Amino acid sequence: MRILLCNDDGYLAPGIACLARSLQDLGEIIVVAPERDRSGASNSLTLDRPLSLRRASNGFYFVNGTPTDCVHLAVTGMLDNLPDMVISGINHGANMGDDTLYSGTVAAATEGYLLGIPALAVSLAGKEASHFTTAGKIARQLVQRFIEHPFGEPVLLNINVPDLPFDTLKGWQTTRLGRRHKAEPVVKIQSPRAETLYWVGAVGAAQDAGEGTDFHAIANDCVSITPLQIDLTHTGQLSLLSGWLA
Repeated sequence: MRILLCNDDGYLAPGIACLARSLQDLGEIIVVAPERDRSGASNSLTLDRPLSLRRASNGFYFVNGTPTDCVHLAVTGMLDNLPDMVISGINHGANMGDDTLYSGTVAAATEGYLLGIPALAVSLAGKEASHFTTAGKIARQLVQRFIEHPFGEPVLLNINVPDLPFDTLKGWQTTRLGRRHKAEPVVKIQSPRAETLYWVGAVGAAQDAGEGTDFHAIANDCVSITPLQIDLTHTGQLSLLSGWLA
């Protein structure tokens, strides 16, 4: 079993170190992560400059690019053989609902999925990030299940784990993505040089958070597991568009 690990918090983040420790005896673990925090990078690729790949003293590789760069570089240029799985995380903070559109954590897993590799995005849903080991144990359980019962096709799973002691979790739920309210307004600040700067505001509160959503699972101390797809086609509007263009 060869597992490629990535994240968007950077190769020095505690979450990816915890993930590597949790999985270390399940197979060959290869870590390729951004050199710095690239949260919110989404699925961006660096096309305007070359990338560098370096190895840190802890054995992790790091790239001066985005999470997507890391997985793409590793799979198409660094590794001689494809990994059996790509796992991104453990992210510091939730990636639920609309977050998945912006998340570098989800994007790294998505790149693996697009390259035909089963992929997991693992996030610790809490601001304090006190229980990375809980998310590590969940990731390990899912990898073990994958080894014993592999999917017949590539799969992309978005996993959010409550920031709680492992023994207090109330199981896991298969969920759909919820929705948030619009984000908080940008914050206008003044620089020491009298420049007006803008700081992007925080994410909005949950709007669609009913039973069956990722928000509901986390609120009820359950692990949320959501299968994702990449097809953005609004199939319900195909006939409407055809009629409008006729």
